[in-house]
Amino acid sequence: MERQSTASTCCYCGVGCGVLIEHDGRHILGVSGDPTHPANFGKLCSKGASLHLTGDHAARALYPELRLGKALARNRCDWDSALEHAAGVFAQAIAGHGPDSVAFYISGQLLTEDYYAFNKLARALVGTNNIDSNSRLCMSSAVVGYKRSLGADAPPCSYEDLEQSDCVMIVGSNMAYAHPVLFRRLEQAKSQRPQMKVIVIDPRRTDTCDLADLHLAILPGTDVALFHGILHLLLWEDWIDRDFIQQHTEGLVQLKALVRDYTPPMVAQLCGISLEQLQECAQWVGSAPSFLSLWCMGLNQSSAGSAKNSALINLHLATGQIGRPGAGPFSLTGQPNAMGGRETGSLSNLLPGHREAADPEHRAEVAAYWGVEQLPASPGLSAMELFEQMRSGRIKALWIACTNPAQSLPDQNRVHEALLNCPFVVLQEAFATTETAAFADLLLPAASWGEKQGSVTNSERRVSHVRQAVAAPGEARADWAITVDFAQRLERFLRPGLPSLFAFDSAARVFDEYKGLTRGRDLDLSGLSHELLDRLGPQQWPFPEGATQGTERLYVHGIFPTANGRARFVSDPYVAAKEQRDARFPLTLITGRLRDQWHGMSRTGTAAQLFGHVSEALLSLHPDELRRQRLRDGELVNLKSRRGSVIVAVTGDDSVRPGQAFLPMHFGDRFLKGGVNAVTQPAFDPLSKQPELKHSGVRLEPVQLPWQLFVLIEGDVQAHFRALRPLCQALAYVSLSLTGRERPALVIRAAHAQAPQAALLQAIDRQLQLDTGPVLAYDDLRRAIGKRVRIEQGRIIAIRLSGETLAQHWLHELWQQGRADEQLRRWLLAPMSAPPDASGLGGQQERILCNCRNVSHSAVCAGIAQGLDMEQLKQQLGCGSQCGSCVPEIKRLLAACVQPVVALE
Repeated sequence: MERQSTASTCCYCGVGCGVLIEHDGRHILGVSGDPTHPANFGKLCSKGASLHLTGDHAARALYPELRLGKALARNRCDWDSALEHAAGVFAQAIAGHGPDSVAFYISGQLLTEDYYAFNKLARALVGTNNIDSNSRLCMSSAVVGYKRSLGADAPPCSYEDLEQSDCVMIVGSNMAYAHPVLFRRLEQAKSQRPQMKVIVIDPRRTDTCDLADLHLAILPGTDVALFHGILHLLLWEDWIDRDFIQQHTEGLVQLKALVRDYTPPMVAQLCGISLEQLQECAQWVGSAPSFLSLWCMGLNQSSAGSAKNSALINLHLATGQIGRPGAGPFSLTGQPNAMGGRETGSLSNLLPGHREAADPEHRAEVAAYWGVEQLPASPGLSAMELFEQMRSGRIKALWIACTNPAQSLPDQNRVHEALLNCPFVVLQEAFATTETAAFADLLLPAASWGEKQGSVTNSERRVSHVRQAVAAPGEARADWAITVDFAQRLERFLRPGLPSLFAFDSAARVFDEYKGLTRGRDLDLSGLSHELLDRLGPQQWPFPEGATQGTERLYVHGIFPTANGRARFVSDPYVAAKEQRDARFPLTLITGRLRDQWHGMSRTGTAAQLFGHVSEALLSLHPDELRRQRLRDGELVNLKSRRGSVIVAVTGDDSVRPGQAFLPMHFGDRFLKGGVNAVTQPAFDPLSKQPELKHSGVRLEPVQLPWQLFVLIEGDVQAHFRALRPLCQALAYVSLSLTGRERPALVIRAAHAQAPQAALLQAIDRQLQLDTGPVLAYDDLRRAIGKRVRIEQGRIIAIRLSGETLAQHWLHELWQQGRADEQLRRWLLAPMSAPPDASGLGGQQERILCNCRNVSHSAVCAGIAQGLDMEQLKQQLGCGSQCGSCVPEIKRLLAACVQPVVALE
């Protein structure tokens, strides 16, 4: 078929970039940025630009699979059998134990129509508020912050404010990695208006800090104290807007009494910054014509997340910096449709249309609209509460959709216990490879990016139409359609003989019913439809019926959706994080994002190209901390918290302070045995119920794992993954990644205290086809060293090194180059450990700095050594010329090469 292009949206972060899907009607062939979409104007980050590489059908859930006992394997079944069985189990649980014995755990990656169908299913049909979303881990503290301070969960700003602001404060967000397209817009604005001040508040020095005029490397968890300290100075110096405060706010008297004690010396000491930095920050905020704040997980994922959000918004209310260009508190949403979930009521305490489940009037309004007698009044369980109730046996059936709690929730040992203890777990999921899939009694295949239709809302309240380009593979179906089909079957048990509540035949019909629940509300969507979005393009809410364009900015008249129309100053004192450094756990663990991976890697983990920049989980420690712990770069340690442990390799990194450690959040048990969240903190904010994933007390314990394993195998990487990962389960340390662009390959690095039984290596060799055929082999049985290399048509196809793996990087390079020369034969067959070129052993494999153009770190360094500047590097190598995610790192390399000029006498 002819090549076609379908306009849609990216399925990663909350920026909501427009994309053009290139396809032939059956297969997605490529992707590019949509130049007409107002969120990105054609720009994409490295993740979005590689979306077409993540459609590996071998990783997909293609058919329904059911098992009838925890000890049994799942077997393929048809949709009717799967959904009839599920409806029967849910109905039996509800009849025997009540509607609160079942629950739904859904996702910020669902479309708005999917969300709405799930909400109606849980609340109108089942009669439970036990429906929560993984947005609980992402944005629930921002929700509470907006509602307490401004009256509604409504980010007031637009992306244009990034270009128009005079002072931008980025808090708890590595924006350069987490929201790269917006960061590019901010970079460009800063280059055009150098007088713009950029403040970054982050315990680590990240790529985002390279843009900063001021970096406040505060101690983790001290944000509330910092904001109160800034407000103390704003009040003391009279850098406030008295008219705005008097006419449009309330509560400053109480807040003044609180922040009086947050003196600059006390705050500077508590936060670990200088007094001069604090004063300069306050002066910039107080004197700027326009002040914009941007924040993400560093504020939200905290046991004081709600207080942090409100304390930051206090600064805007005190200075009147809200409701005008370049100003306002602007949360950066973590998932593509976390906003749509909040709008439809997809947290256990919410109802559609920004209503509260605890409000009898709100419940009555929604019940009347849905045509049911009443909605449940008992509080629903938030994510952490839900899994604890499952662990204790109170939840009899759980429906999970489009999320991976067996990787993403903290305290994974208890989460896994909960999933095992739940009698019936349904997983509605596009990828069969997620950690949660192993716990599913019923696996339902869902459509994924490019295969479904509906709508999403991005961080600036902009609703976009998600269009379908190709059919879903196998028997996968749209999420809303699966939910509706199940609901109609469950109705026969719970509402026999009554008209269906779920008479939907398209996503557009679902949206049209949902938008009626927003009419007259602060988020009024009543004027929107799929057809209108096709005609006018993406629109910002509120967009009431009869409107011709969306609302660019909220609160322009200083009137807020509170009872008296005033915004509220919130007076929460600083409370330290739950786990502080002590003698037993002397390090603070911070988690965060990598540039080219996203969340739990269910999608990005299928694209070898996205492992080029960082190939595996590494624990970053300051070089002084490495020396204090007597560790070397690349050495394995046991990272231990009060909840669990994970073995991981360490690396020196001066972007973190001594006493702190950083570990990427993405690696679950599939890619790193045990997973990062085996050690993270389950304590949660009392208001938002968002867990403190960012801050855990840990210690490092030495491990002695002298026996090592290195495996590389090209070909069907998903098949190799499925076969080899279980084989390695018994080893103490296991790390998996992908490599290569034209010829993707699976890479395994593992270690153990002693050589395993020969059967393990034999099983690995069979999978790698190293037991027969054109294989070069060497064994030293006395030292338990074995080497296998399969060569076909002069190229390395598979490698297995066991016992010691000193040659792994050299061999990886030979595989990349497609070489298998005589030098390899001489090394492999000789009784020696090291390869002939020992220079290949110093460090990790060659790192790709620019993923878009496949430019390596060494190539950029070589160009810099030749005297090339940034623009010349872009022209000659291509790096930094597409998504721009590599630009901050290239700038650091350039800066490091600038030599001081020494005057000659």
